[in-house]
Amino acid sequence: MSPAARLDVRAVACPLTWVRTRIALDRLGAGEALEVLLEAGEPLESVPRSAELEGHRVAERAPHPGGGWRVLLVKGSGAPLAAGSWEV
Repeated sequence: MSPAARLDVRAVACPLTWVRTRIALDRLGAGEALEVLLEAGEPLESVPRSAELEGHRVAERAPHPGGGWRVLLVKGSGAPLAAGSWEV
């Protein structure tokens, strides 16, 4: 899947990694993909989890050749998941 937009937040501290990712997702249409570059640790754990909680899908998570991780998020229809409906 080819991303409609790309976002590099490797130099950004949490929780701004999710804030910037959410703003980028808000600019996309349902079903469009956002490529996010993240550092390992808290950003890699919290951004995909937060995206899923808001109804988006994590299509890919892989090491990025330039350092950090590449996460491909697919924007959902906007309906957040109900509490407890996702697995850790």
